Amino acid sequence: MTFLRSALFMLALVVLTPLFVTVLLLLFWLPALQRRRFVMGWVHPAAWLTKHLLRIDYRVIGREHIPARPCVVLCKHQSAWETIMLQEIFRLPSFVYKRELHWLPFFGWGLWLMPFVGIDRGAGKQALMQVAERGKQRLAEGYPVVIFPEGTRVPPGQKKRYKVGGAHLAVQSGAPVVPVALNSGECWGRKAFFKRAGLVTVSIGPAIDPAGLSAEDISLRAETWIENEMRRISPRLYRDETSSSATRAAA
Repeated sequence: MTFLRSALFMLALVVLTPLFVTVLLLLFWLPALQRRRFVMGWVHPAAWLTKHLLRIDYRVIGREHIPARPCVVLCKHQSAWETIMLQEIFRLPSFVYKRELHWLPFFGWGLWLMPFVGIDRGAGKQALMQVAERGKQRLAEGYPVVIFPEGTRVPPGQKKRYKVGGAHLAVQSGAPVVPVALNSGECWGRKAFFKRAGLVTVSIGPAIDPAGLSAEDISLRAETWIENEMRRISPRLYRDETSSSATRAAA
């Protein structure tokens, strides 16, 4: 059944996405906000298929921590699941993504028409400036900006170095930072065709006020909260780490 559900889900997106993006391309003349709202017409069916066909549901902890004003969302990234479902949790978010995705047929073309933040990840410090400049514009337009600080999808139980771009945007804009931990990779793998039924936990932490803090301080606070929360929502993935710590303490 897992294979069948995964195959039907992929087939549905292969049919839905080109049709939807073709209409979007014909609507290129609409204001950016209207195009962004139009794309929710793709998000909601994709989310429905995820919940009811793949049987991957989710729960949100800490929804009350989402600020009323636009914020910078620093989120754990394990799979494509969060690129769909975060759009249900946060209102019309603007994603920071690598500009090379524009070359993908249909999906990439749709990204190009969105009020998102496309960056050249190989540009070094220039990429940091791109995040700050374009991210500030999106925040000013009322969009929360979602950044995956590890820069790529990371398998459950692992982590990569947190990049400071999102924290730098918060310092430059004055927008609060909202850390988000999730365990989507336990159901939907990094590049996996097979998607297992289950319940994803999305945990939203208290907002971090950037006033008086450096980008490094903000990044460290967000990373600490996210990684500690990952150990709470996915304890079995960190069991060996806990055992090692206990052994060292006993010694």
